[in-house]
Amino acid sequence: MTTVLPAALRVALTIGAAALALYALVLVALWFGQERLLFMPERLDPSRPLTNAADIHESLVDVPGARLSLLELRLPDPKGVVFFLHGNAGSLASWFVNAEFYRQANFDLVMLDYRGYGKSTGRIESEGQLHDDVRAVWTRVAPRYDGRRVVVYGRSLGTGLAAALAAQLQPDLTVLVSPYSSLIALAQTHYPWVPAAVLRYTLRTDVFLTQVRTPVLLVHGERDSLIPPAHSRTLATLGPNIVFAPVPEAAHNDLQDFERYRRTLATALQAL
Repeated sequence: MTTVLPAALRVALTIGAAALALYALVLVALWFGQERLLFMPERLDPSRPLTNAADIHESLVDVPGARLSLLELRLPDPKGVVFFLHGNAGSLASWFVNAEFYRQANFDLVMLDYRGYGKSTGRIESEGQLHDDVRAVWTRVAPRYDGRRVVVYGRSLGTGLAAALAAQLQPDLTVLVSPYSSLIALAQTHYPWVPAAVLRYTLRTDVFLTQVRTPVLLVHGERDSLIPPAHSRTLATLGPNIVFAPVPEAAHNDLQDFERYRRTLATALQAL
């Protein structure tokens, strides 16, 4: 005996199957297209000078399959270095803009552009590649700071990379500005329908920080809607070496404009 499904049920099942197929296609697209969603580079003319300041030096660092653009503020007798890992948009042209702050603090500043950003060649293909590139650049500049203070600084996307490097180096200070506890947790904040298994870039800041035994400073705008400050509050519970310094008036992109942020960072560098 053949059972005939009611027409309404057949329509519902057809719609459900189509929706599941569409959902599966979206997840496949997310799996293969994460780089286009995460990374928003500004590309620069390779012949364009990035600086005309006598104490700021531009160079390229060779890594497997690419050359990374690097800017370095080099002072005559610096107290140490701030190794700065920037966010997911822009380039050194828009990030390396506060050299005078570091001159006043007597710290060198070293900043790189990730693959495909600015004058850097190649393209980002995996989280592991990002970590390897960061370590390669640090290895290149590290000998200059033997016996001096080392600060690993990450901003936004760069906070996960900075936390991973700090777990390896145990620097004198790690500064994470607008950090996420992980990209998995951040994705759940904005896209709860995306399974964690689809994310190829997880950047587990929460795991990396449990391995950092030296001082950690978290700075976060209380009005940040892109990476909510709850992420910093979660990270601050991971160890007694972690200090959370909220900036009540700040959001995500304007944090550097607030005196409280600048004073907090200057005080932390002065204390080293």
